[in-house]
Amino acid sequence: MIDPLRREEPVELLGSVFEVTRSCYYAHCHNRRSPDVARLALRVRVNELFTQSRSAAGSRSIMCMMREEGIQIDRFKVRKLMREMKPISKQPGSHTYKKATVQRPDIPNVLERAFDVTAPNQVWCGDIKYVWAQGQWHYVAAVIDLFARRRVGWAFSPNRTASWSSRRWTWRTSTEGGRRTYCFTVIRAQYGSRAFRQRLWRYGFKQSMSRRSKCLDNAPMKRLFRSLKAEWVPSVGYMSAAQAQQDFGRFMMQRCNWERPHQFNGELLPAITE
Repeated sequence: MIDPLRREEPVELLGSVFEVTRSCYYAHCHNRRSPDVARLALRVRVNELFTQSRSAAGSRSIMCMMREEGIQIDRFKVRKLMREMKPISKQPGSHTYKKATVQRPDIPNVLERAFDVTAPNQVWCGDIKYVWAQGQWHYVAAVIDLFARRRVGWAFSPNRTASWSSRRWTWRTSTEGGRRTYCFTVIRAQYGSRAFRQRLWRYGFKQSMSRRSKCLDNAPMKRLFRSLKAEWVPSVGYMSAAQAQQDFGRFMMQRCNWERPHQFNGELLPAITE
């Protein structure tokens, strides 16, 4: 067997057939004998963070989490490492929204997509989504504070009644400080019911509701539920409602507030921004 490091004929053959220079060939042989240990360690850590996020974290999120651990790395290095490993992401593709201008005349869209809030507890957003658990549809209601996109509260139930959807609003109203200027919700029967609106009036909320088929009017809540269903919920659903409720609690109050950096906060955690 010919040793390519001792004889020059194979190198000249590679150069003429594959157009490989002599220096590149010897560098390749050297890298195979002595791999970069630091680079392999970074690849392992990137793969661990990607797996912990349930195949949902991108290069920006992984970069921020690694910097929190004291690892100095940029986004382009993380992206290159991820391309080498070829992970399969759960992020969905683009979505086409319908165009409509109809809205409820008694609850206008006062907020008008003014999502940049100057202080906590000024504007809260709420919405409801459905998930499959224990052989039937269950519903998740969530509330976030627009100042730092912090998850204020959430509720889980097999029924989407008005009293259930307002339960977390009532509890957080009694425990959070400050005054809520707006309560921004999407067009749903629960948020437009008399019982829900009376409860908001009792605690000093001014309600604003998005227009029909205008998903961007409530974009922060849509982004939250997109992350929940695309990144966190298993593709086959949950075997039991108790398992789903426990998993949602971990996502809403632990991962989103204390583990996952948010781009809106300058890659800071929502829980520590305030």
